[in-house]
Formats: sequence, structure tokens, C-alpha cells
Amino acid sequence: MSDLNALQEQYEQYKSMGLALNMQRGQPSDADYDLSNEMLTIVDETDVVTPSGIAIRNYPGGVAGLKEARELFGAMLGVKPEEMLVGNNASLKLMSTTLMWAMIRGLKDSPKPWSQEETIKFIVTVPGYDRHFTFLDAIGIEMVSVQMTSDGPDMDAVEALVANDASIKGIAFVPTYSNPTGDTVSHETVKRLASMKTAAPDFTIFADDAYIVHHLTDDPAKPLNLLRACEAAGNPDRVYLFGSTSKITFASAGIGFMATSVTNLAYIGKLMGTQFIGPNKIEQYRHVKFLNNYPGGIDGIMREHANYLKPKFDVVVDVLTEQLGGTGLATWTNPKGGYFISLDTAKPVADRVVELAKGAGVALTPAGATYPHKKDPNNANIRLSPSRPPVEEVAQAMQVVAVCVKLASAEYDA
Repeated sequence: MSDLNALQEQYEQYKSMGLALNMQRGQPSDADYDLSNEMLTIVDETDVVTPSGIAIRNYPGGVAGLKEARELFGAMLGVKPEEMLVGNNASLKLMSTTLMWAMIRGLKDSPKPWSQEETIKFIVTVPGYDRHFTFLDAIGIEMVSVQMTSDGPDMDAVEALVANDASIKGIAFVPTYSNPTGDTVSHETVKRLASMKTAAPDFTIFADDAYIVHHLTDDPAKPLNLLRACEAAGNPDRVYLFGSTSKITFASAGIGFMATSVTNLAYIGKLMGTQFIGPNKIEQYRHVKFLNNYPGGIDGIMREHANYLKPKFDVVVDVLTEQLGGTGLATWTNPKGGYFISLDTAKPVADRVVELAKGAGVALTPAGATYPHKKDPNNANIRLSPSRPPVEEVAQAMQVVAVCVKLASAEYDA
């Protein structure tokens, strides 16, 4: 029997099992959510006024959010409370709202609204976060891809692009435990981003630090703070940082927040203030009370999350190493944190792997999702999301994925 026939037979055996396994999106498990159940009842009729004197049932309080929330999440991002705006669910909402105001009115240092420019471009890292690509495309911003490396965005490429092209208005990426590779920006990369010469006077870094506290090891990534680095480089208004509690507490009722310079915040906060009177103060105070009271605070609950997540990441790497190690058919990341593992096939068969896996009852993120317009030029990258299923299901799903990589590669060679 040929190798192809043997792999086909093995694949058919998996198909006959009637599996229904999902590794498609980075959702927390119910066990992760259970860690935050106390939050559902932690605010009651005795909590109608915060320690800072804000009535959480009434309108007043301001667009920037509760003082207590700005202190808590400012510490998480490593910034000052006065540099924080804390909103509702989620960080993507704040990021997209900021970009929409940039299109309508421009950012603080923009010569004119971005929509009045002939062309607007943004640098994005690949493989990268599909929701960034979706929104940028929706509002008419052209994406220019650079490779995400183990040190962050390919800075040689970034610096060459921004130096002479004034239509490049910004860069959007995940700096800590990047989606999907798990890479984190090096100190040198942060310094180069902060100090590089840009043709556009309003060039802005949109850093989606969604996984800044999502460590899986006792040796966590510790990148330099982008806001402080830009300040030190003489470009204090260059960066907006974004984060949320969507994978800390509840995905459906998390808190989104952003940090930027005080002058940027005054500008964008005034514009956002025309859209609403203020955020959900009850939800913010619920998070403040719960996370401040949790043993060890945010670090404490994240250690609990890691206890659930790390075995799932370990089993993905173990199965891939056992089944594909030394074959030359694929490479994969082994991140210290975040929510994803990035798998690259050696041959251009990612779409076929996803198709085969679906046929065997394993749902994977569609091939190409980690590239703008869902077009991976190498047809190689697959984002693996092991966070929601039980570890036993993750192991079973990865056995199927490994067979699908082997089978798709053999078909390609046939």
C-alpha cells in the first residue's frame, strides 16, 4: 500500500468516528468563565456610589470612565490613570471608533481628515489578527503587509515604508503574544517604532495589547512600554494602546480600555463625548471590586487561567512534535502566552488541511484568515485555537490535524 493510500485509510477512520470538535476561535472555556462568577453578584444596593463619589446609576461620571477603573487597568497597561479611557465591551470598539474619527475629523496632528486624503494606508503584520483586517478594509484603508517576526514587526520593512510615503498613516498589530504567532516585540523594536522618521506627521501606532497579562509560563514576556518609549523619543502622541478584560472575566460583558497621551486623550475624548454621555459604570465597578478583591488581583486570576490553558497548549505542541516533528511537512510556534498557536505547512496546502479537517469533524480557522482579504500568498498558515475544548478533545483534534497535514502534503506531491 502506498503512503498516500495508507494516509487516506487513516483519514477515513477518523471520518467514521463522527467527531464534532472545534478549534476555530479563541474563546475561553466554561471553566475559565467560572473563575469570574462571583462578579455577577459582587455589586449590590450598597454600591450605588463609588469610593471616588460617582453615582453609578446616574449619568455623571465622564467619558473616560470611573477613576477606580482607570487606576486598575492603567496599572495593567503600565500607564497613568490620566492617560486612560475605560469604556464598554470591547477594545476593538474603542480602536474602531478612534479610526472612524480619524477618517471624519483626523487625529490630533492630522493636516486634514483622513477621508479627504487621496489614499490612506496602514501597515499590518502577517500572519495577524483578522478583525483588524476586516475593519480596516471596511472603512477603506489600504493594508500594507509586513512579516511578524520573533521580535515583532519586521522593522527594516516598516522603517523603509514609513520614511517616504505620507499616505501610510499608521500600523496596527498585537505587541504581546501576537495573534496568532505568540511573538512579542523586543526592546529594540519598541525603540525603533517610537523613534523612526515618518513622512506622515500624524503617523500613529495602534497597539492592540489584548494578551498583555495572558502568560502561560513563569518566564513571561516583558516588553518595553510603547507609550513611555514614544514619550522618551520625543513622539508622545504617536501611540494608542488598547486592551480589555474579554479573556480575563466574561467575553460577553468585558471592559475595553485604551491609553494614549493626555493631549491625545483630550482630543479624542471630546469627539467620543459627542456619541454618548458615558460608559456602563455599573459594569466597570463590578470589575473593579471583583479584580481588586481577587487573591493576587489580575495576576492572580491570570495564573488560574494559565492552569487551564497551558495543558491545552502543551498537548498541541506534543502531538505536532510526535506526528510531524522531523517530517519537514510543517512548523509551529510554542508561545509563552496568548491564545493561539500558529501552524505553517511546508507546502501550499493550508486550505486543503482545513477542508480535510472539517470533513473529519474538526473545525479550524479558515486558511487565509490571518492575512488581509483572507489571501495567504503561501497558502500555508493555520491559526490553532485550543482554549475552549477540554484537553482530551484538543489532543484528539490535533491527531486529526496532523493526519490532514500529512494527507494534504502527500496529495500535493502525487
